[in-house]
Amino acid sequence: MTTTTKIPTEMLVLMNHIYELNKGVRHMVLFTCNKKYSELAIQRLESQGIPYLLQPAGQQNLNVYFGRRECLEAIRLIVTRPLNQLTPEEDFILGAMLGYDLCAQCERYCKRKGQCEGKCQGKCEECINRN
Repeated sequence: MTTTTKIPTEMLVLMNHIYELNKGVRHMVLFTCNKKYSELAIQRLESQGIPYLLQPAGQQNLNVYFGRRECLEAIRLIVTRPLNQLTPEEDFILGAMLGYDLCAQCERYCKRKGQCEGKCQGKCEECINRN
């Protein structure tokens, strides 16, 4: 009789992020998981010598930032409160550091600053040409 252990989806996602980090696809990752997986996540990161930062994300979740040390040092200075309380500028910097689509980050920034009526839908040149 063989026994199989089901790996939680959160841990599979974490392992994929670690793979991408090790391959150089990413320099930094934001991994959000249920707090019940925090010990497993921390053990995995520490076993591979990957620096990380922890931040509570509500009652049940935890944000785990990990990757290059210099990126984490910047995160330590920028992300000093819950993500939904970041300024538009801090939100933009974080998204760019995480490797999110830069044009989408620009559009998000403009919306948060109240400079975009949301009509762009990825066609920011329409807003730019109109102004």
